[in-house]
Amino acid sequence: MTRDVRVAVFRPDDERMARAVELLDSLGASPIPDPMLAVEPTGAVPETGADSSDDPAVVVLTSKTGVELLAAADWTPGDAALACIGPRTADAARDAGWTVDVVPEEYTSAGLVAALDGDVDGESVEVARSDHGSDVLLDGLREAGADVHETVLYRLVRPEGAGQSTVMAAGGELDAVCFTSSLTVENFLAAAAERGVREEAISGLNRAVVGVIGAPTRETAEGYGIRVDVVPANATFEELATAVVEEAAPTYHE
Repeated sequence: MTRDVRVAVFRPDDERMARAVELLDSLGASPIPDPMLAVEPTGAVPETGADSSDDPAVVVLTSKTGVELLAAADWTPGDAALACIGPRTADAARDAGWTVDVVPEEYTSAGLVAALDGDVDGESVEVARSDHGSDVLLDGLREAGADVHETVLYRLVRPEGAGQSTVMAAGGELDAVCFTSSLTVENFLAAAAERGVREEAISGLNRAVVGVIGAPTRETAEGYGIRVDVVPANATFEELATAVVEEAAPTYHE
């Protein structure tokens, strides 16, 4: 007999959730999809190509969602160097017909700063991302000497009705969870509070395997009293999910 490993996942209710469910299923787990994020586009785009004197030297994109919104708006990076936070964002940018110049070794805001440090001193850098981007990126680029401008492409909000998994956590019905951002942690706890099970849900998480996608998410979770068991070496959902299932049921994952 194999163990039924129930893993909650909080990705937006689009192809990302579909891929996450498919991956967890392929790993032998029972996915518990509970979208904690929804995308609300702002309609804003970075200004490039209109006035060469004001164009940024570097444009930084931090998500596949951002790339897709910009591509749908017929935006292009113009003559700016294009930096993407990781391979999925870079692949989406190439699919849009853009040349990607920088992908950091570490797929995080800190990794982007490290990859650009030394090349942006005195340069204008445009950062296009969600309204919940880490200050690590903006502060790090400014410390590297860049003149940084941020364009908020979309807002991340908690979908109405999200939170089925919080009740399951409170009742000890989850074996593991995969948090993919600090905001998913915060929205999970907000949904639990709305249901009157916040403390019980935290206790339930601390009896389960908690996986987070990177150090900032770990810091957020631990700040709320949630013990973190898994942080993958690379900040990808594939590595996170695989490591979480392995931790939750090491005799089950092959």
